[in-house]
Amino acid sequence: MVYLDNCATTSPKPDSVINAVSASLKKYSYNSGRGGYSEAVAAGSRVFSVRQSLADFLNCEPERVVFTQNCTLALNMAIKGLAEKGDHFIISSLEHNAVYRCVHSLYDEGLCTYDIAPFHFDADAQTREFEALIKPETKAIICTYSSNVFGCVLPVSKLGALAKKHGIKLVVDGAQGVGIFDIDMKRDNISVLCGAGHKGLYAPLAIGFLALNSDTELKPIIHGGTGSDSAKPYQPSFYPDRLEAGSLSNCLIDGLGAGLSFVKARGVDRIYSHELKLCEYIYDSLAYYYDAKLYTSYPKPDLSAPVLSFNIKDYSSEKTASLLAEKGIAVRGGLHCAVLAHKCFDTLETGTVRLCPSVFTTEAQADFFIKSVKKL
Repeated sequence: MVYLDNCATTSPKPDSVINAVSASLKKYSYNSGRGGYSEAVAAGSRVFSVRQSLADFLNCEPERVVFTQNCTLALNMAIKGLAEKGDHFIISSLEHNAVYRCVHSLYDEGLCTYDIAPFHFDADAQTREFEALIKPETKAIICTYSSNVFGCVLPVSKLGALAKKHGIKLVVDGAQGVGIFDIDMKRDNISVLCGAGHKGLYAPLAIGFLALNSDTELKPIIHGGTGSDSAKPYQPSFYPDRLEAGSLSNCLIDGLGAGLSFVKARGVDRIYSHELKLCEYIYDSLAYYYDAKLYTSYPKPDLSAPVLSFNIKDYSSEKTASLLAEKGIAVRGGLHCAVLAHKCFDTLETGTVRLCPSVFTTEAQADFFIKSVKKL
């Protein structure tokens, strides 16, 4: 199979990740932070080592790295953990439903209001769109690092500076950014960064994280056991326990640590360069194919994630994806859980066929994909 659905989850996983999960199940399948015996202590030490590595990678404090089930849960924890009655949020017109539905649910409940900043390819124009929507009651800007449908990158560092200027928070959906771009929470003034381990960090499914800058506090939205302050009827005030209720998955966290080590060893810049070059190559071929429709300009370094959306002839996106699947090519057709992005690019009726290479994708596979598309 030629796998080009890496926006959904990267595949294959590195051998080091597979080995780490297997070894963890054998050696560290104990409840970290819940016992004083040596095995539980050792499991807790491994969890902390991954927490420390991720903190170093993102430039934040290790105790402010919180492990979650996925990026969607992390975003819900961040948004609902910030929200108070009467707050106002600003999101972009490219947001995944993990942001859009979360913010809209607060609106439906009468707790908060929100506005949507129109997308601009120009970073300064985009920043002005967000600034124009800031009100006295604005609590935060919430935005994706890059679109999971069209690969458009938002000017996160400029938005961080804007948020700091106005004394509000910046919450970033890093599902399509962490492991692909150089992200520094302090440099970019990111208050909360939410990430998915199973995408750009090549970890297993069902492990994500939330990282907090030192000037940001969240109220917990999940309550339960932490192994600390157990006699009290409320969550601990300190991190990560404040937000980490319930047992952690040591084996998945070990997998995340191995994926992070893989990315660091390969180099974020090298991985990004490889993936973007493949997108450029495919874009060039589709741009000269009269039956293909593309929705963005030629991919540009730092302005484009390695993601392309297209359609072929008058086929529905699902039909094209299905025909390619018959040829052994895995891409995704539809709305990709991002209705706002499709409204923005006027593809709500058709959806798009989306492709995303990974560090393991080869030029020969790209060639096979291009030839297959032209035979549809």
